[in-house]
Amino acid sequence: MADSNEDLIKQILSLKKQRNAIILSHNYQLGEVQDIADFVGDSLELSQQAAKTSANIIVFCGVHFMAETASILSPQKTVLLPDLHAGCPLANMITPQALREKKKEHPGAVVICYVNSSAAVKAESDICCTSANAVRLVEKVPADKEILFVPDQYLGSFVASKTGRKMILWPGYCPTHARILPRDILRLKAEYPQATVLVHPECRTETQAVADAVLSTGGMIRYVRENDATDFIIGTEIGILHRLRKENPGKRFIPVSEQAVCPRMKLITLETILWSLESMAHKITVPERIRLKAKRAVDRMVEG
Repeated sequence: MADSNEDLIKQILSLKKQRNAIILSHNYQLGEVQDIADFVGDSLELSQQAAKTSANIIVFCGVHFMAETASILSPQKTVLLPDLHAGCPLANMITPQALREKKKEHPGAVVICYVNSSAAVKAESDICCTSANAVRLVEKVPADKEILFVPDQYLGSFVASKTGRKMILWPGYCPTHARILPRDILRLKAEYPQATVLVHPECRTETQAVADAVLSTGGMIRYVRENDATDFIIGTEIGILHRLRKENPGKRFIPVSEQAVCPRMKLITLETILWSLESMAHKITVPERIRLKAKRAVDRMVEG
């Protein structure tokens, strides 16, 4: 297996150079995919880094909405998603049509949209946010304005609890994070009493309540690097453990649940990356009208 992987890696690196491509990997990807990537990180952070490079081609190892975001920020580059089935169940829980209907019910509301959404939904929104900056962006909305927060209800309720703002929450959620339960954390805390518990804000509200810190994946990476604690109980998709262990060899990481696996994230492999570069598939593009509207929502987040 190791030999065949080495051969695949050589072919990928050679073709990547030939095509002037870069490989982006989300923190939840398979370890071998993270290891071959030029950049590993959160979805928006990856798209922003890619936009600054002189690469002609972006191979996005993540899910569909992430590749769309890369295309929104780098329309002149070719964005490839190695497996078209790599979608996001949370992003699929809202459609632009359904959002338009909701906006009619709340005509004056500011629509804040989590980046885990399609380009078409971003285009219907006023401002985008990430799990890292959602609190700050909600705090900037004038107090007399209604806020419609889409599509993640758990991130939305976390932000509402931090800001004191009443928000209309869309009933979407991440099925992978919904599997991370408080009882599992409490069992592990009894087993590892000295461990620090970190969970993602996409987790259930009751799961967040028993954590020491609620952080984005990028926030977890920084927290662990800067913290003196040596044992961490991690409540997010287990792909992040690869990076945490690699970057912090002296520390121990215990997943809250081995079931916290996003099957769509795991569809991308070294084989599909090589195939993607060879066949230049699958190209992800966003229609210009939608791209410009979605980019406005992303730009407002960055400016904010």
